[in-house]
Amino acid sequence: MAEFSTEELSEAHRALLSMFHKCEKMDTSKLGKSQQTLLERRIAALKIALMLIEKEQIIKEQGKKTL
Repeated sequence: MAEFSTEELSEAHRALLSMFHKCEKMDTSKLGKSQQTLLERRIAALKIALMLIEKEQIIKEQGKKTL
């Protein structure tokens, strides 16, 4: 697995969080059924990605503290 710097993780987290908030704000009543499903799946995927980045950030922080 690739190693990412703290800065790269922070920037990715910021970008995904912005996308997550924009997706949550969307008016689903204007979307068709397939678009609603796609949006729900995107939101779920973004939540997972954000959690994984946060987990990696915590691991990196703990590693710095032990050194």
